[in-house]
Amino acid sequence: MSPAADRMPPIPKALWTAAQQKAATEFVTLRGQEVFGPFAVMLRSPEVMLRAAAMGDYMRYRTSLPPALNELIILITARHWSQQFEWYVHQPMALKAGLAPQIVAAVSKGRRPDAVSDDETIVYDFATELLRLHSVSDTTYAKAVERFGEHGVIDMIGVAGYYSFLSMMMNTARTAVPADSEVPPLEVRS
Repeated sequence: MSPAADRMPPIPKALWTAAQQKAATEFVTLRGQEVFGPFAVMLRSPEVMLRAAAMGDYMRYRTSLPPALNELIILITARHWSQQFEWYVHQPMALKAGLAPQIVAAVSKGRRPDAVSDDETIVYDFATELLRLHSVSDTTYAKAVERFGEHGVIDMIGVAGYYSFLSMMMNTARTAVPADSEVPPLEVRS
């Protein structure tokens, strides 16, 4: 069975409106790269794209969490939404940030990883409860606040929320992973 067609492929530059051209230029200034992935989808609403990119700048690069824990939340969120493009982008980043391959493999299958650190356990429990139950238990919340403070808790919620937003965009648009990807895709769950 072939994958479903991309509903909102990148808009050819020759067809960009003045607002889209301006937003794309601002995006390049902010991110240092051309509009891609979820931002190519959002370019249809330039204001949404720019505001999402600004929030993403913090959620991806500047949270109070160590990079490996931030990436763990992103992978858990991508797995929750079965979001192939985010998995394609962040699976290698998670490994590079120091997340153990066995943790990445477990998350890809939607199961709890074995042999994780205390911090990884807190982050895994927090993100998983938030995404699956739409809430966080008192026990998990207390552990998260004790370890990462309220600032860290807000950052964990922000990362899960931001990457849920991107996942919803790309799942709706059916954003394709590049054909030459070497990252194993997520199994799509129903």
